Amino acid sequence: MAIAAEVGPTPGLRHIGRLSVGSWVLYDLANTAFSLGVITLFYPQLLDKVFHEGDATVSTLDALAAALIFVLAPVLGALSDQAPRRLPFLAVSTLLCVAATFFLGQSTIPILVVLFVFATVCFQAGLIFYDSLLPEVSTDENRGRVGGIGVGVGYAGSLVAFGVGTLILPATGDGTLEDYATVFRAIAVVFLVFALPAFLFVRERPRVAPPLSWRMVPEAFTQLAGTARKAREYRGLGSFLIGRMFYADAANTLIFMVVLYATGSLGLGSAEARAVAIPSIVAAIPAGLAWGFVVDRIGPKRTLDIVLGLWMVTFAAAAAIPVLGLPGELIYLVSISVGIALAGLWASDRPLMARLAPPRYYGQFFGLYAMVGRFGAILGPFMWGVIADKRMLGWGQPAAVMFLLVWVVIAFAILRRVDDRPRAWGPDDLARLAPEAEVRGGTTEATK
Repeated sequence: MAIAAEVGPTPGLRHIGRLSVGSWVLYDLANTAFSLGVITLFYPQLLDKVFHEGDATVSTLDALAAALIFVLAPVLGALSDQAPRRLPFLAVSTLLCVAATFFLGQSTIPILVVLFVFATVCFQAGLIFYDSLLPEVSTDENRGRVGGIGVGVGYAGSLVAFGVGTLILPATGDGTLEDYATVFRAIAVVFLVFALPAFLFVRERPRVAPPLSWRMVPEAFTQLAGTARKAREYRGLGSFLIGRMFYADAANTLIFMVVLYATGSLGLGSAEARAVAIPSIVAAIPAGLAWGFVVDRIGPKRTLDIVLGLWMVTFAAAAAIPVLGLPGELIYLVSISVGIALAGLWASDRPLMARLAPPRYYGQFFGLYAMVGRFGAILGPFMWGVIADKRMLGWGQPAAVMFLLVWVVIAFAILRRVDDRPRAWGPDDLARLAPEAEVRGGTTEATK
């Protein structure tokens, strides 16, 4: 794959090797296996089936992890901007997540909770560094396609995680603590194996920066105060980040609570609830590839508008099935819609963020990008528990789904003022790249 792009303050020629692109894409498979296998499927089932904890406990833990990454995300992004490369940050956060996941199946609730929250925080931190590497493996002309391929291949990781659980857990889906511990160990290995190529083969252009040092930490906190103020200086960036808080809240809450919704409101068993995820995963793989071409054809903003409209229909349909007493089999159509909508969300909003943010501050703004998504994820799971749990409001899970629909409508309204026309960045907004041309691992980079 040979791609011409602008590099540095003046146009240059950059040829991005297929190995670099393919390795970046494989990381999407690795982290999606963790996301679906641990966060969406098996950890909530472990708490429900083995420890008999309800919606409020599960959603509160997700909110706690979201709160921690909300605080850490901008600082981590600022740190990565000050360093010569972001890949070391990605490697460390991934290895910590893998280690915590490997030991996740514990019989003591406090240790189980600490490991889950720690693994989730490290996973989310890794996404900051991973997403900010998208411009290193793509150009403005093909960013939608590269990101869409990552989304599509990433959902293949969901199939891997689902297959691991199917092979290890009993057919009834109600496994023992040791069964779930084995599932977590297997997912940790999958995460590590498919993440390794990114650490080894993604070719990141070195920036002019001092070597990594602990002194960067206080400097990152100093920069953090100005990052939010900077967002207002760039057209549409602040509105996008606020809108993302709402739609990411809705999507992430659904991902985390879908298994409990299928068992609680639709009367499905554990194994059946996991089976509902299959159409979603299968639909998301080609959808990610297709949405990527749509992004490059009509732009990330128009694509995101279409995707949010699809989300509105999806949430309304999911709530209508139990409320109107519709055939339960319709949940499989909703599952397909969820897969298509999720693929479109991730295929469009990363390129839109890369379009709106100045290259020099990708780390800081992708940190804010993660932070606003996590802020929404604090409120979303918490409100789900408040609305659905009988010990609180007790309005039921369909009412919680309608709450998420309202969140998407708010996001759509906020994003109406955002445009994705290419920005003319000044010298102070461009990344300060090392001046040497380098040829490594099949990748030729020339800078001026």
